[in-house]
Amino acid sequence: MTLLLDSFWRSVVYCLHPRVIALSFLPLLLLVGMALGLGYFYWEPAVDGVRQMLESSDLLNSFWAWLQGAGVGQLKTVVAPLIVIAVVTPVLVVMSLLVVAVLMVPSLVAMVGERRFSNLQRLRGGSTLGSLAWSLGSVLLALVALIASIPLWLVPPLILILPPLIWGWLTYRVMAYDALAVHASKAERQVLFKRHRMSLLAMGVMTGYLGAAPSLVWASGALFAAAFVILVPVAIWIYTLVFAFSSLWFAHYCLAALERLRAESVSEAATVVAEPVPVGWQDERNTLHSSSNGGLEPPSHP
Repeated sequence: MTLLLDSFWRSVVYCLHPRVIALSFLPLLLLVGMALGLGYFYWEPAVDGVRQMLESSDLLNSFWAWLQGAGVGQLKTVVAPLIVIAVVTPVLVVMSLLVVAVLMVPSLVAMVGERRFSNLQRLRGGSTLGSLAWSLGSVLLALVALIASIPLWLVPPLILILPPLIWGWLTYRVMAYDALAVHASKAERQVLFKRHRMSLLAMGVMTGYLGAAPSLVWASGALFAAAFVILVPVAIWIYTLVFAFSSLWFAHYCLAALERLRAESVSEAATVVAEPVPVGWQDERNTLHSSSNGGLEPPSHP
């Protein structure tokens, strides 16, 4: 718990560093350009396509008629944009994680290593290709889980549980690997994953709930579809800043845990070296020495 809290407050302080703030805008610029480009070319066709699909359903036509009779027929005009936003949201979130993992995490881990763990040996048990493959595999699994869980978001309690849990699992998988890729060997990484699995998973879930905070921005976009272009950059930047904090938290925690693991190994090695030779072993050694000298004891010296 001490390691968890210590790494937490250090990450909060590091988020105020100008370098971290500047890095948080790099993925934002890329994703904003992509979101604006997709919105410019595909927003209207996507909304029209969803609207036509909704109007072709006899069951939904009865529902629209019921809404019209209830005096809230204007809700029909916002349903199609809401569906498009709901589909685009998880895609943007996952892309944000991927961009952050590729661009920000290595830089932030290097920053923590240089400023706090400069004497920690770098064994490079991970590689850029391995990190990319690990991140892509985790992202694909999370993307499938996000898309499959979208219908469950309509149940009020589940929208507060499922996305943060998926987000936390993905954060745990990606951030913990990247935090140890440079400094830890493969064997050390496996030991740390096994020893600190529950703490790392708890960190992922907690950062997952932090990542749910921008849902308020997406909810605003659902109410004001016209502001979608403005709210998307805001939401993505918040997501990116949460990822920056997450990577810093995992970096501080994992590198501190690695430092303790190596200190334990050095201490155990020193204990083995300093351990006295048992009496039985001393007698056996003397017997072997006498045998090698024809049964004669070595001469004693004053």
